[in-house]
Amino acid sequence: MYQKPSIPFSILNRRVLRRLYLVALVIVATLVAIWWEKVQTPQSITVTALAQPQTFVVDEPIQPIPLKLALNQSKVALGKTLFRDPRLSADNRVSCLSCHHLSRGGADDKAFSFGVNGNVGNINAPTIYNTEFNAHLNWNGKYETLEDFIQAVIQNPMEMGIQWSVLRQKLQQSPKYTQAFAKNYSDGLTAANIKNAIATYVRSLYTPNSRFDQYLRGNKKALTDAEKEGYRLFKANGCVSCHQGMNVGGNLYQKFGIMGDYFRDRGNITQADLGRYNVTQDEADKFVFRVPSLRNVALTSPYFHDGSVKTLEGAIRVMAKYELGRSLSDKDTLLIAQFLRTLTGEHPELN
Repeated sequence: MYQKPSIPFSILNRRVLRRLYLVALVIVATLVAIWWEKVQTPQSITVTALAQPQTFVVDEPIQPIPLKLALNQSKVALGKTLFRDPRLSADNRVSCLSCHHLSRGGADDKAFSFGVNGNVGNINAPTIYNTEFNAHLNWNGKYETLEDFIQAVIQNPMEMGIQWSVLRQKLQQSPKYTQAFAKNYSDGLTAANIKNAIATYVRSLYTPNSRFDQYLRGNKKALTDAEKEGYRLFKANGCVSCHQGMNVGGNLYQKFGIMGDYFRDRGNITQADLGRYNVTQDEADKFVFRVPSLRNVALTSPYFHDGSVKTLEGAIRVMAKYELGRSLSDKDTLLIAQFLRTLTGEHPELN
């Protein structure tokens, strides 16, 4: 009678050890993933959603904005004052608020904003709301942090056009400013602290609890059937491939004109139209831009970096044609627009 040969004890040991080794690898990988998630969370912000100390995550390509952010409210107040102060410009006429109207979605209602000494910019002012959730800043993604962005705006001769030494002297003449900086910063009124105060205030300009966020959190009655259909079309047509995440955009780059030559059709190409190429000097980056956030998009016309389109429906048609190679029906265009209007969130000055 055939007898199955026995397996040597040494081989059994090796098999057991191999399995234990694999289990150990899985455990280590899990621990590393948990550690990585923790170190990737910004240390300056504590996220609270639905009274829980964690981000509310849903099984959708778009995620809801946290309901609360923990920020130093004293620095927020100081930054708010600076944000509205025209003394931050060389001619004492332009403030941050001049180009980022909070009641208009944090953007400008003009294609190009006016800067110091009446200078006219060459690119549309993007919204200042929810910038904390963007991976890159500016249309060409040149800046990684709000502080870096503020540094550039303050010194840009087309925008604020002022040197830090001059600005510090201006602000030091105000007892309120010197007292406020002494209260909030151990080294008082410095360029770095001016930038930090403004950046802290800008981080407070987030707009949670839009009707779409309420829908994502489980309130299925927050949207109408037409708005739900608009969201389905937004996904089905491929819009969501670029406009996803918490900010419905803001986290990647894309060429403007994947499926058609937008700039040839529009004509009069400018230096600003070259997009990310102006940062990298890489030919592959010509006409590539940071994908903008669609949060509060119903309030931020005119649209695109060139401010060329005035209506939300018009912007949808342009995107469908040049980015997706599609010609949407009027009905589908209106449905997608209805969905996008549900992305308008809440903020005391956003109305």
